[in-house]
Amino acid sequence: MHPLHKCLLFHLLMYLGRSADGSEIINGKLAPENSMLYMASLQNSNGHHLCGGFLIREDFVLTAAHCDPGITHVVLGTHDLKSVNDDNKISIKDKYKHESYKNEGNGNDIMLLKLSKKVSLNGRVQTIPLPTSGIVMNKQDDCQVAGWGYIESGGRAVDDLRVVDVSIINLEVCKEQWPFDLPANVICAGGYGTDKGFCQGDSGGPLVCNGKAVGVVSFNNNFICNYPDKPNVYTDVSKYLTWIDDVLKLDE
Repeated sequence: MHPLHKCLLFHLLMYLGRSADGSEIINGKLAPENSMLYMASLQNSNGHHLCGGFLIREDFVLTAAHCDPGITHVVLGTHDLKSVNDDNKISIKDKYKHESYKNEGNGNDIMLLKLSKKVSLNGRVQTIPLPTSGIVMNKQDDCQVAGWGYIESGGRAVDDLRVVDVSIINLEVCKEQWPFDLPANVICAGGYGTDKGFCQGDSGGPLVCNGKAVGVVSFNNNFICNYPDKPNVYTDVSKYLTWIDDVLKLDE
C-alpha cells in the first residue's frame, strides 16, 4: 500500500473512533422487561460485555464484524447483566465475518455467530425478523436502538438494557455531514439534529424499525456522544440478505 494511503487510512480510523467496549444509549430509557427479547450481550471469557447482537434464528446471532476480537459467548434472556447465570450463557461455535470486511470505514461491517446449541424460544427469548430486499427507509418510520453501557460521552456503563427512539436521516444529508465518503450499504439514524443516539460500543446491536432489524450499529463520530453531532451509521441489513441466507444454509 502506498504510504499516503496508509496515512489516510490511519487518520480515517482514528476519526471513526471505533470501539467494541460495550453498548451505550444516549438519552434513552430502561427497556421494558417484556420487550426486545431478541437482544444479545456478546461477552468475553471474563463475562464482560463487549458488544450487542440480536437473535435471528434459534442458533444464530447477527452482529457487527468489528465485534469479533475477544467474544466467546452470548447472553440471552435477560435485560439485567447482573443477573446472568449459566442458563443465559451460550458459547459461540463459529464466527462468520463478511468476507469483504476490512474495517468500519470500508463497510461490510456484519457478522453472524453460530451458537453451540439451539436456544428455546419462550417468554424470555425470541428472534427478530429481518427486512425484505429493497426496503426503503424514511423519517416517518418508527425506529429504536438499544444496548447496555455508557449513557454519556466518557460516562459509565449500565447493567440494564436501555432503548431510545431515533429517526432515519436521509442518506444524502448524512453524506454531507461526514468529511469522507461513507461506505456503501449503510443507513443513518440518530446522532444528528437530535440529542439521541448510540455511543461507543453499541456496536452490533440492531436498528429496529417497524418491528424488523433493518440495521447493525457500526460507528459514530470519534467517541463523541454529546449529540447533536454527526449521524450515527449502521450496516444496512437488507443489502446482505443473500449473504445471510447462504451462511444459514451452511448449517441446515
